[in-house]
Amino acid sequence: MFKITAYGVRKNEKEYFEKLNKYNYDLNLIEDLLTHDNINTAKGSDAVLLRGNCVGDETNLSKLNEWGIKYVFTRTVGLDHIDLNAIKKFDMKVARVPGYSPYAVAELSLTLGMILFRKVSLAITNTLKHNFKVDLNTFSNEIHSGVVGIIGTGKIVLTEAKLYKNMGVKVLGYDPYPTDYAKEIVEFTSLTELLQQSDIISLHVPYIKGENDNLIGKDELKLMKDNAVLVNTARSEVVDYKSVYDALVNHKIYGLATDVLPNEREIFGKNFDGSSTKNQLVDDLCSLYPRVIMTPHIGSYTEPALKDMISVSYENFHQTLTQGYSDNDVK
Repeated sequence: MFKITAYGVRKNEKEYFEKLNKYNYDLNLIEDLLTHDNINTAKGSDAVLLRGNCVGDETNLSKLNEWGIKYVFTRTVGLDHIDLNAIKKFDMKVARVPGYSPYAVAELSLTLGMILFRKVSLAITNTLKHNFKVDLNTFSNEIHSGVVGIIGTGKIVLTEAKLYKNMGVKVLGYDPYPTDYAKEIVEFTSLTELLQQSDIISLHVPYIKGENDNLIGKDELKLMKDNAVLVNTARSEVVDYKSVYDALVNHKIYGLATDVLPNEREIFGKNFDGSSTKNQLVDDLCSLYPRVIMTPHIGSYTEPALKDMISVSYENFHQTLTQGYSDNDVK
């Protein structure tokens, strides 16, 4: 029986892995993410299935190769947690999940943006302190008369755009290569114009090392409105968080909502119980709550998205075993 060791499988996810296992794989479900310390849990397996923030570096891949494990699949869209050069070196195969329920990330992005736009986090902070006076700082505009700028293209972008448009919002988009279908839904413009006009700016771009590092940096932040809200549910590398912190402190933008963080592998999945994360930038950003709100990479943490990720992963393995390749191979 083909044995798969899957990492980062939360307790409530195990039943889905088992129920959707129509090919009767031998499953070794590990709650922890793959690290250098727990790599030995993969011994005896035929394949591993990773998720974001697993350590798929050359050190771990070398050990998997020694144990004869040639299938290193991931149940994510992104691949930045896997060293693809090492994959080629050890002649391994990688397959991914190119898409799952687009509503998962789109809904979270919209929710985070609206929480800051309507100053809800500030109001909640006050009421938690049993202060039920109307804080003058919660005075807000209405998004239906505002502008939302979405950077990127694809199903998530278009889903979020439709959600906003159903609220009467003008939606601008920026992408170097917009599709004809996307142009029917989003009004594409230059990045400069999008940043200057938008009340909420939402990021949905894949991180491409050396190409879009710090896509939103000091110069881009200067273009934004003083009351603008920046939402990042993509990858931390596309935002210069130090410059965002400076912009927030100097009231050059109003707020930041983020589902990703710099060096998040050292933070997400851990409970610091109110103490420092040992990441000074993250601690500094946390200190700016309620103008800064964070979620621990839960954009895809919905039942439909989880089912999609598991089902597609199982199909990737099945296709590979029956025909030698899958539709979602990473070349």
